[in-house]
Amino acid sequence: MTLADHSPRCRFALSIVRQLRTAGYQALFAGGCVRDQLLGNTPKDYDVATSASPDQVMNLLGRHRTVPVGAAFGVVMVPGSHPAEGAVEVATFRSDGQYLDGRHPSSVRFCSPEEDAQRRDFTINGMFFDPLENQVLDYVGGQQDLQQQVVRAIGNPLARFHEDKLRLLRAVRFTATFRFRLDPATELAVRNTCHQITEVSVERIAQELRRMLAHPERAQACRLLQHTGLFSVILPELQTSVAATATTPHPTEPDSQFDILQRLQATSAEAAWAILLQPLFRPSESDGRRGLAGIDAVLKRLKMSNQEISEISWLVSHRTALTGLAQRPLHFIKPLLAHPCSPLLLAVTEATNASHNGNSDDTRFARSFLASHSAAQLDPSPLITGHDVAALGIPPGPRIRTLLETIRHAQLDQQITTRSAALQLLQQLLDQ
Repeated sequence: MTLADHSPRCRFALSIVRQLRTAGYQALFAGGCVRDQLLGNTPKDYDVATSASPDQVMNLLGRHRTVPVGAAFGVVMVPGSHPAEGAVEVATFRSDGQYLDGRHPSSVRFCSPEEDAQRRDFTINGMFFDPLENQVLDYVGGQQDLQQQVVRAIGNPLARFHEDKLRLLRAVRFTATFRFRLDPATELAVRNTCHQITEVSVERIAQELRRMLAHPERAQACRLLQHTGLFSVILPELQTSVAATATTPHPTEPDSQFDILQRLQATSAEAAWAILLQPLFRPSESDGRRGLAGIDAVLKRLKMSNQEISEISWLVSHRTALTGLAQRPLHFIKPLLAHPCSPLLLAVTEATNASHNGNSDDTRFARSFLASHSAAQLDPSPLITGHDVAALGIPPGPRIRTLLETIRHAQLDQQITTRSAALQLLQQLLDQ
């Protein structure tokens, strides 16, 4: 393999390798960056594995420019001098002791590259590359598995998953996003230990799901999560929802949601979440928030951010908002399409229509409307405010909100266009 990446990120990592080698230490590129280069992809970041201890790395590269993020495990972070260089993780070759928390080893022993490779998760991630000699060092059969497009655990898969339960999700993500197949023994180990994923923090689970759902192969990832049993462990609410609707004329099955996911053209985890969690929405609830309660509960359990929850909830609650859009008044159309998530709503609706062979007239109208209206036309500044209403002696309360809403509708419907016209309409409403 010849190093084809000439980015600042790669050059910075290469400079670290050179410094370590000049000082007499072994130093190699390791893990995902090697895999990506062999696949012909540009790595997002570079990791360096070395025979130097963390102290030796920091002394050589400078303690002022190194961060011992995991010195106990032999890991030092080296930030670049400017953002384009990123940061390089430099890890000492190590063999891990017993894993007691399903995530971190209780002890480490510094060792050779061959031994270090054996502790890694999957063969495609267990290779090293010498960028000075342009040589791949493969002690685990990673090159063969890349050629055969297989995700295979290194050594005993049950042992690898016992060490780090997050690897259960990583097995699914790598298999789906690379469009590989999961090695049968590795798949069986995932199925047999899927219930142990709950030992991983929900933040890490959510991050893995984000990466899966933002990827074009999100539907395959979800199908594999379901096939291995991980889906029902991570999202038991969806399984309960399916069971609850099984006696209805049109039960909502996961396969239906997966088919919509497969057709989604947006690289957005939020749009994918909205599709996946749609069965939990209860639009018949008189209170809209109660209708979203099940979805909010799932997202909060996964400790998603308030912004993510807000966007996903909006997409779910407006799932049918584009239906018959051309016949709706402008005061409905404009705020809907002015919303920051409206492009995602269009993508979700188009995916749903494609899955169900539905009519696409509504989304065509929406896209045409967006193309012919500026942001200022969709969401113009209000002609009057609550202060204008209060100045006429209206006490604080719901009446002010109702009056402002009526005038805003008239403005968006282009019935009034000036402040004086808005004040005149306000007076007429008060005189009624």
